[in-house]
Parts: sequence; C-alpha cells; structure tokens
Amino acid sequence: MIPRLSKTPAPASIYLDFIAELRLRGFAGEISAALADRTVLATDNSIYQLLPQAVVFPKHQNDVIRVVKLASEPRFHPIKLYPRGGGTGTNGQSLGDGLVVDLSKNMNTILEINADERWVRVETGVVKDQLNKELAKHGLFFAPELSTSNRATIGGMINTDASGQGSCLYGKTRDHVLELATVFLDGTLWRSQPIHDELLLQICKQDDTVGHVHGLITQIYRDHSEQISATFPKLNRCLTGYDLAHIRNSDGQFDLNAILCGSEGTLGLIVEAKLNVLPLPKYSALINIRYTSFDAALRDAPQLMALGAASIETVDSTILQLAKGDLIWQGIAGFFPEDGEPALGINLLEVLSNDEADLTAQIAHIEQGLGHSRFTVARGDAEVKRIWGMRKKSVGLLANRAGEARPIPFVEDTAVPPEHLADYIAEFRALLDAHGLFYGMFGHVDAGVLHVRPAIDMKDPSSLALVRQISDGVAALTQKYHGVLWGEHGKGLRSEYAPAFFGKLYPCIQQIKQVFDPHNQLNPGKIATPSADEALLKIDAVPTRGQYDRQIPIHIRKDYEGALHCNGNGACYNFDPDDAMCPSWKATRERRHSPKGRASLMREWLRQLAEVGVDPSKTQPASWPRRFINSLNKKGDFSAEVMEAMNGCLACKSCAGQCPVKVDIPALRSQFMHLYYGRYVRPAKDYLVASLEATLPLLAKMPRLYNRLVSHPLSKKLQKQFNLVESPQLSGIDLQAALLHRGFAIASANTPNTPGSVIIVQDAFTSFFETQLVLDVFELLKKLGFNPLLAPYRPNGKPLHVNGFLPQFARLAADNSKMLQALAQSGIPLVGIDPSMTLTYRSEYAKTLANPPQVALLQEWLVEALAKRPATPAHTAQSFTLLPHCSEKTNVASAYSDWDKIFNALGHRLATQAAGCCGMAGTFGHEADHRVMSEQIYAQSWGKIVAQHAEVNSNQSKLLATGYSCRCQAKLIDQATLRHPVQALLATLE
Repeated sequence: MIPRLSKTPAPASIYLDFIAELRLRGFAGEISAALADRTVLATDNSIYQLLPQAVVFPKHQNDVIRVVKLASEPRFHPIKLYPRGGGTGTNGQSLGDGLVVDLSKNMNTILEINADERWVRVETGVVKDQLNKELAKHGLFFAPELSTSNRATIGGMINTDASGQGSCLYGKTRDHVLELATVFLDGTLWRSQPIHDELLLQICKQDDTVGHVHGLITQIYRDHSEQISATFPKLNRCLTGYDLAHIRNSDGQFDLNAILCGSEGTLGLIVEAKLNVLPLPKYSALINIRYTSFDAALRDAPQLMALGAASIETVDSTILQLAKGDLIWQGIAGFFPEDGEPALGINLLEVLSNDEADLTAQIAHIEQGLGHSRFTVARGDAEVKRIWGMRKKSVGLLANRAGEARPIPFVEDTAVPPEHLADYIAEFRALLDAHGLFYGMFGHVDAGVLHVRPAIDMKDPSSLALVRQISDGVAALTQKYHGVLWGEHGKGLRSEYAPAFFGKLYPCIQQIKQVFDPHNQLNPGKIATPSADEALLKIDAVPTRGQYDRQIPIHIRKDYEGALHCNGNGACYNFDPDDAMCPSWKATRERRHSPKGRASLMREWLRQLAEVGVDPSKTQPASWPRRFINSLNKKGDFSAEVMEAMNGCLACKSCAGQCPVKVDIPALRSQFMHLYYGRYVRPAKDYLVASLEATLPLLAKMPRLYNRLVSHPLSKKLQKQFNLVESPQLSGIDLQAALLHRGFAIASANTPNTPGSVIIVQDAFTSFFETQLVLDVFELLKKLGFNPLLAPYRPNGKPLHVNGFLPQFARLAADNSKMLQALAQSGIPLVGIDPSMTLTYRSEYAKTLANPPQVALLQEWLVEALAKRPATPAHTAQSFTLLPHCSEKTNVASAYSDWDKIFNALGHRLATQAAGCCGMAGTFGHEADHRVMSEQIYAQSWGKIVAQHAEVNSNQSKLLATGYSCRCQAKLIDQATLRHPVQALLATLE
C-alpha cells in the first residue's frame, strides 16, 4: 500500500509569520504555502530546482507594495523575494528558497492601446503573444521576438532584456521600453522614463531611495565613463542589466530603465510597462538556403548580412533531422527538398516590406547575390509562420531526443561579433566533442548568437563536474572572441561569471545593488551582491532537478519516464485559448493544473516514496476497511495534493501530442490513480463511468425507460450525489437491426475482402448515443461506392484507463484486440468514427499490448480510398467550417488536411477553425465538480466561435465537429447542432 506522505519540508516559521501578517495587512491576492504550489514553482526551464518557502499571487500593484513594505521592516529582513513571470527562464532567474511573488496569474491586463501614437501600457504579467494578438487588430506589434512568445510575460522579457530573431532590425526589449512602473524595496512605486538634466538634478536632491538611486548612478556614469565605454562590448547583444553604457539615451537624456531592463528582479518589482509598438509588415518571405555543412552555413553569414535581409537564422543538421520526425515537418518539407547531398545546415533569410512589388525586388536582389541555387522561397504569412514554427520548436525537438542524456541549457546564449562566429563555434564544437557530447545548434547568426544545448544526464553524479568544465571553457572562449556569456537569456545562476565580464566596474555594480537592495532581499545571489561580504551563487552549488531525480530508483524512473523527462520548457503554459494545450491551465491559471505542474508533482511524489523505501510497482492495495479509514484522514498527505492536480486533468491528450518532449499526463494520471485508490476509497462515480461501456448494450434495450430515468428531477438529484450531471440520452435506435434492414452486413472473421470493403469499429458513444451518425457513415460510404461492414460491439476500455482501472483495462484491451485482430486477418481495413476512442488503439493499446490492432481514423482511410476510386464532385460547391477535436488535432498531423482533401475531392470547400478544447473531454464535463470548469473552457474558445454562426440551431449547420464530446457540449450549452463532416457531405449528395 502507498504510505501517507507528510508535507515536508515545511516552510520556515518566519515565512509563515510573514504571510499571516500579509493577510492582516489587506493583501487581496492568493497566498499559498502548500507543498504542491511550492513544488511546481521550484523549477523553471533550467537545470535547477529550488523549493520556495511560500508563494503569493498579487492581485494588483497595491498588493505588491504591501509585500515589499512588509519585507522591508527590520523583523522581516531575512525574507527573500523572488519575482516570477512566465517561468520560462533557462538559468534559474526566478528560482529561490524564499517567497515567490508570481506576477503572472492576476496582473495580466492590457491597460491601454494608443494606436495613433503607437504605444501600449500593460501589466507585466501580460504574455507577449497575448499582447500581439490585440495589437494586430490595430495593424501593430511588439517587435522583440523569442521562441517562448506564447507563454513568456512582458515582465520576464523586461527583466532579462529579451530578444531573439530580428534583433538586428528591431533591437532588444529595452529598445522598446518607454516607461516602467517599479516597486522599490521601501514600497515606493516609481515611474521611470527618460528625463532631462534639470529634472534629474531635482530628483538627485531627494533624501529617499529614488533620490539616492539617481544620484549614485549619475556619479558612477560621470566618474567612470571611460571604463564603461571600454568594458561594455559593442554588440547587438551587449551586457544586459545594470547597463551603464546606455544610461544616457540617444537624445542625451538620463534613462533609469537602462539599469532596470535586464536586472532580473534584483533591484525592484516591475509591475507595469509602457511600450513602443510598430506597424506590422504587410508582406513577408523566407529564403531557405541549404548547405552541405553547418560550418559552411556559418561562414556564409557575413556575405548574407550584406544582402540586406531583415534577419538571418541558422539551424544545424541535428535539429533538421529531429524536425523530420515531428508533426511539424509535414507542413514545411517542400521547402527543404532531398535533392542530391543532404542538407547539414540551413540559413533562413527573412524579407519584409509594406509593398509587394518591393518584396519581390528584395527577393530578386538576394537571389542574385547568393551565388548558388540550393534554396527555396516561402511567401505569405501562412508559409512563413510554418517554417518559423519549426525554428521556434528547436529547443523542444532537441529535448525529445531518446535516452537519459538530454540537451540542457547552461551555455546556450553566448554572443560574439558575427564576423568571429564561425571560428568561435569551431572551438566551441571542439570543446563539446572532446567530452563526447551530443548537441544541437541554432540561432541568430546576424547577431552572433547561437543556442547550444549539450546532452547531459543530470541524474548522473558526475554531471555537475561536466557542467562546470564546459561553462568555464565557454566563458573563456567568449572573452577570447570579445563576446559575452549571456547574449539573450539573462544571467541567473550563471552570475558567478559577472565580476569577470564587468571587470573593474563590478564594485560599481555592487554599489547600485546596495542602494536599491541594502539587505540583499531581492533575488539574492544573482548579477551582483550589495557588499563584498556576500557571495554570488555558483553554478554547481545550487540544487539541480537531476540531483532530486537520482533519488528515484532507476526501474521506477523508467516506469514514469514522462514525468522525469519534462524539461520545464513550459510549452503547456500557452496563453492562447484557441490552442488545445492545456485547457485546465487556461481555465485556472494555476501552475499545478498544467502538464509541467503535474509532471513536477509526480517527480516529487516518486522521490518521497523512494525516501521512505516504497516501490510503487510492488505495492498492493489496502483492504476495503483500511481504505475507508485512510479516507477519513487525507489531510496532510502529499498524495492528496497530487490527486487534486490530477483530478483537474481532462485527459484530452493534447500534451501527449503538443508537448515538445511528449509528456503524456493522462497516462501518468492513470498510473497515479491506480496507486492512489489502492490507499483511499474510490468515488462511486468512477465505477459507474468505468462500467458504462459494458452496460450500454443492456440499457439500450430499454431506451425510453433509461432516458426518462436520467432526465427525471429526482434522478438528477441522485446523479449529483454520485458527482454526475447532464447525462446524455440514448438514441433509441437498434444499430445492428437498422443496418441489416438497410442491406448492410456485420463483419466476421470469415468476411471476404471484396474491393471497397471497410469495417467500421464501433465505440460506445456513437453506437448508442449518436446512432444516426453511424447510419450516416454507412450511407455516405455506400453512395461513394464502398462496402462498409459493422464490427461486432466490444467495449473499447478508454473510460477504464482514464480513471486508472489499469488491470481491468489490460484484460479488456486484450479481449477486444483479439476480436479486432481476427477481423483484420481478412485484409479489410478497420476504421473508427470517434477520434478519442479510435486513437486509444494507437496510444493506450500500444502501450499495453505487444501487437495492438491497427484502426484508422475515418478520414485517414477515406482520403486514400477516394484517391484510388475518385467520386464525382458536386455541381454546387458549398463551404463548411470544421472545429477540431483536440486529441485528433494534436496527435495526428494529417487529421484535418485529410478532411480538407476529402471535401475538395467531392467539390466542396472546408476551412479548419483554430479552436481550443470544448471542455467536455469524455465524461469530464458530465462530472458535477468539473462542470463549472468545463463551461469556462468552452466559453474561452468554442463558445465564441459557435456564437458567430447563426445557423447552428438547425440541421443545416455549416459548422462541423468530429468529436462526440464536442457536439454534445455545444448542444448542452448553446443548443447548437454541430454536424459531423460525414453528415454534411451526405446532405450534399442527397
């Protein structure tokens, strides 16, 4: 039996006193000292893991002021504050063992857009792509680009002075900062912007933090101007944070923001920003050049820079090969043809213009200057975005490499003068090759920045020594080539190298830290310390995730490798409600309700089990009386906190497809629930749901009675006691009898394989609740000249798996597979209708059985079948819009392009609408404790789309959906009738 796990280590008493006092002072946001919340904020996108004492989620600026004012009181000087945004930092910038101040959950409002003057004012929790989505309505955008743009916050970008692709054209984040609102440690809310000398002089006379800050920096700039000029490199990616070289802007004005941008929360808490925004370029293109070596691509960069491209990106052969095995390659393969010698490096040249003729002229000019012909051109927003999508996914592609040694960030954003880049990288590669390491490279050759991630197994005790050797070597190389160690992602826990790079100016940097933060409370140990008595953190003296993970026995790691391989990149934090991953995160904005959060909790849960000597693979369930007794006292068990997070998962499988490292949380959730309910009593609802597939054939014999029962008010009250609401109605149609009546046949092992035959594999939901859809599938296939056959009904088992009945699922899957394999021996293809149920065969079945049955999605089979025996296109073309099913969209690359091809083949047009999760996800939306979240998820994306289609309340709806759950949810909430694509096509033929 899984033991009770205590909430250790508990927060230090001073932090408990602090948060208790904070509540008394009127703090309006959320406060948590729960181990689950602390655990999920103990990591970012780096190799490190530091458990905070507590977390606060300010609701507004006044809450932030309350936090820092309380921390500035003498009794709370030991309190350490760690501001946090999106948590995408690669160097532990926001990690610490004190109080995390999360500015992303609540403070994420776009306050004002001034399109005429081209500026925007935002709270710093706003996500970069969230901002650009709103700005695009005005033809504007916030220019600094980064690969994590769909989850990185503006505050995080400011605090690391972020930049990426396009920085040579647009500059860094600080180049677009007009004004910052920063809470200083004494509680002052200061709005900093460029000021003239007269006002600067007045401010310097103030006897407060603001006055002391301005006075000190003015003095340092005056006394050390020559040293500043000599120390700060003249690079596109120069030293960030405490940037004395830019304290005077191009107009000669004093600009405190040069100090604050890139300061990583070590000087104050930035709560608001006024930003410069630019007009969106109307036309874009990418010239994709292929090389026979990566070195050739790098050495060609200086010549390419002379051709006037807006930006130049590079990708090595390692990334290219990994991309070819990913879903993303299908949309871009044509731009990288396999002609002759393989491409071992590529350069991507971006061309931008507001005039199409000018764009064409620019492309022609660049083509003329290339000197070779191995290139393609992508024009238009859709094509360009697909290729950039591959480039943005480079980090994730590397992280998904097989094996325990995974590419990790610690020397990944060095910057050198572009003309030295090829020679620098040659030495960099030699250093990595000397250690026999696998690595991939990609980045911004026009800025002299390459992202390099060596593959190291951080669970290996010798890994930290390797991190030290490589870091020291790369730091020396960057200085040799007059570059910097941190050209893009901030210093964070690499700050021990700061004194060497700041040189004689480092004492001045310490003075700046001291005047802002005299007691070293703000993100201490990073960039600078306020005095020589306090040390910077060292890269090998901070706990790493690998150090914790190695406490888990190797055989257990293999059983739960999805949780162990989550690298913290945070792709699941995508803000976009029209993106599938992750619906529970989008609804709650709670990090524990995200794939990354749940993976972190699983890792900690497994570590705690190992700490008390328990092997989860060998535990036996407790007796029923013992489970009942245990259930009376769950409080204080960390397992219960993990269960709370797992219970919020919709099991939509989007993470399994969209996560760069394919962390399959529904699978981990099932494993956890199986063990958890070996200790605690299962809710009765689980047994009802798990038995549904098996009992439906019996219930279907009395549909009127069943439907009356589930819709009766007394029955609804009883259902709610079992945590169930809105039970669906049986169709009342006997599927097998109806098909036989129409002349169709039931498949058997002896069915002859005649041309055009196909076996439709039943699933419980369409067969019993949407029987008419199955009949429509048969009618459409018949009209198209095929011979559909019905497989005998067998439970699929997905509800069992979702709820963690793993032994029962394994037995049922084996039985169902035996029947399907017998049918498949005829050579007739097996095809399923409902995406979620059909994909169970290639996911859960594949992980459970050695030889799972091959069951295709309906459109996968039909698109190939129509290619072999074309149908006559319709005389009158119609247009339809398809709302995607999240599991299907994220796990099958061709799922919706196949439907598009089918509609085109039959003479119609189909547009797939970008949409998130509908919120139903099997039985999730039918559970009373999830119904509110289910409706909230629906409202974020589907509800808005359905509301735009006036005809959805009729059977002639042009809005289509492939998922049973999705159609059920739209009917339940909006009384909208969304047809299946098959039903729309059948109607056009009739």
